[in-house]
Amino acid sequence: MFKNLEEGMVYDIAVIGSGLAGLTAANYLAKLGYKTALFEQHYMLGGLAAHFSRKGHIFDVSLHGFPIGMVKSCRKYWSSEIADSIVQLKRICFLNPQFNIETTFTREDFTKILIERFHISPEAIENFFQKLNQMNFYDKDRRRTRDIFEEFFPGRNDVHRLLMEPISYANGSTMDDEAITYGIVFSNFMNKGVYTFEGGTDLLIKKMTDELLKNGVDIFKRSKVEKILLKDRQVVGVKVNGTHIQCHTVLSNAHVLNTIKNLIGEEYFLSEFLEKVRKTRINNSSCQVYIGIREGESIEDMGDLIFTSENERFDSTELRDFHTTSRTFSMYYPKTRPQEKPMYAIVASMNANWDDWNRLDEESYQREKKRIIEDSLQSLKQFIPHIREKIDYTEAATPKTLFRYTEHPCGTSFGTKFEGLEISMELSEQIKGLYHAGSVGIIMSGWLGAMNYGIITAHKIASNL
Repeated sequence: MFKNLEEGMVYDIAVIGSGLAGLTAANYLAKLGYKTALFEQHYMLGGLAAHFSRKGHIFDVSLHGFPIGMVKSCRKYWSSEIADSIVQLKRICFLNPQFNIETTFTREDFTKILIERFHISPEAIENFFQKLNQMNFYDKDRRRTRDIFEEFFPGRNDVHRLLMEPISYANGSTMDDEAITYGIVFSNFMNKGVYTFEGGTDLLIKKMTDELLKNGVDIFKRSKVEKILLKDRQVVGVKVNGTHIQCHTVLSNAHVLNTIKNLIGEEYFLSEFLEKVRKTRINNSSCQVYIGIREGESIEDMGDLIFTSENERFDSTELRDFHTTSRTFSMYYPKTRPQEKPMYAIVASMNANWDDWNRLDEESYQREKKRIIEDSLQSLKQFIPHIREKIDYTEAATPKTLFRYTEHPCGTSFGTKFEGLEISMELSEQIKGLYHAGSVGIIMSGWLGAMNYGIITAHKIASNL
C-alpha cells in the first residue's frame, strides 16, 4: 500500500508534509496526471488533523470546527462520501461572568442574540457584517481588530467577547492583530454555523488516504525530508532519510520558516526577501487536555462546544496567559464516532505562549502539565459535578508537544502572523520549483483555510508546469 524509499526514484512533484494543505494539493495534482510523492515524517498522516488512541478512547489532537464551505471543498477536491459525512454542531455555548448564551452560530441566530440580549441596533449589526464581507488581502487595510470593534460596538466589551473569543481559539488572533485576519475567518463561520466530520479525524484521514492511493499518489510514512536539493537556485530533488529523490517541483506543507531556513538555507534567497522573512512573526500555540470517560459511564448532552472563562472582562491576551481561566471544551458523544463502541470523551483547549512552557525544567514541566489537567477538571465540575468519578484517562499536550511532533518553530499551532502569507506566496519567485501551502497570514489555521490554500498553490504549480 505505502511505498519504500529507493535511490533514483523520479517524480514530477514532491509534497513535504501531510497536513490538510499537503494532502489536498497532492490529491489534486495526482488527478491532473502528475506523478506525485507525499512524504510524512510521522507514522500517521493528517498533521494537526490527526488522532491518537489510549485505553479504548480515540482523541482528535485539537479542536476541530469549520465553516460550511468545507462541504463544497470536500465534494470538489475529495469525494461526495467525505462531503456527506460533514455535520453541523448545533449547540455552541458561552459561559462567563458577562453572559450565558447558547447559539447555533449562524448569522441569523447571532443577529437575534445581538439584538435581543445585547440591545445592538440591526443597522449596526448589518454594517458590521458587510464590512467584514468586503475585506480582502489586496486592499492593504491595516486596521486592528479592536479598531473595527470600536467602530461598530464602541465600549461594548461583552459584544467584543462574543464576537472575538471563538476566533481567537480558532486561529490565535488577538485584538491587536490586523482586522483582516479576524474578518475573513469570522465571515466564513458566520454563515450557516460550525461543522465537523462525523466519524472523527481517524475515519476522515483513512478516507483521504484511500483517495490518494486510488489517484496514484505514492505515500511515504516515517520519511523525513532533510533537504530540498537545488541546482542554480532551481529544485532538482529532495533528500529523504538519506535517500535522494529526483523531482523538479516541491510543495512544502512544513512551516514556512522551517522551509526557508532548514530545508533550503537562507544563503539561497535574496537579501530583500530575507529581510521580510526576519520580520515575520510566529503565531502563538495552544494546550490540550484529553479526558476519557470510563466505559459504561455517560454524560448528558450539554452542547458540542463550550467556551468558558472566569475572567470578568474579555481580554484576548488573557486567553493565552500561563494561568488562564479561559478554555473551550469539545464534547465527544457516541454520535461523534457512531462506527465505534459508545464512548464519551472531552478535549479542553487553551491558547498558550511557547516561552511559558519552554523555560521550564523537566520537573516543573511535568508539574505544570498536571496543573492544567486539574484546572480543566475543576472547570468541568460546573457542568459535570462528579466528573472525577467518571474518568479513567487524562493527558495534556503543550506547545512543546507540538514542537516534538511537527517541528514548528515555537511549537506554534497557528503558523505565522499576517505577513507570513506574502512570504509563502513569493517562494516560487525566489527558488524555481519551490512552493508552500500551510498555516500563514490570513489563512492562519483551520481545516478549510488549509485545504483551500493547498488547492490555490496546486493551481499555481499546474499553471507553471
